[in-house]
Amino acid sequence: MSYLGVGVSPGNVPVYHDTDLKDVGRKVRLAELILRSIVCVLALVSALLVATNSQVQEIFTIQKKAKFTDMKALVFSVVVNSMAATYSLVQVLRCGLSVVRGSVVLSKPLAWLNFSGDQLMAYVMLAALGAALQSAIIAKFAEPELQWMKVCDMYGKFCNRSGEGIACSAVAWLMMVIVTGISSFSLFRLYGGNKGTKIGAGY
Repeated sequence: MSYLGVGVSPGNVPVYHDTDLKDVGRKVRLAELILRSIVCVLALVSALLVATNSQVQEIFTIQKKAKFTDMKALVFSVVVNSMAATYSLVQVLRCGLSVVRGSVVLSKPLAWLNFSGDQLMAYVMLAALGAALQSAIIAKFAEPELQWMKVCDMYGKFCNRSGEGIACSAVAWLMMVIVTGISSFSLFRLYGGNKGTKIGAGY
């Protein structure tokens, strides 16, 4: 007898069919490929938006140019998002190969490597996002106690484009968080009790 793809052995022990595991594996691989592609694109867009951003403003007959290197938080954001885009591109190629071949087995060392890399990248992206957001808030609303003026009142175009880059970075980080969940699932299911089909999906 079977129900929802789960067979029941004579000893009343649930037995999962290989076909069900393969279907789950295919869906997980496809979801991971899509999410990593989104992270790669958004991180790259964020880095380009911020790195190529500049605005010249004339203040008392003196031209002053605002650029991302004037704010260390934005420099950090560009570096981290460039790293995230590169890392995600490598992972997209790996996932793409897995989807095309359909029989690439994810070994435990590789699963741990992916899990650790995803966790590290997610935390670094969060740190860069937090620093950029803090700088953006100060630039927008100022800090009277420290006599820091509202920079965005003078460099509106620069602030708007930087804000777009930070927004892309935020969405990329959220997608990366979901990816870490997938890599966690891919790792810890290798330690499941059903060793006969622990990676029956070829993932």
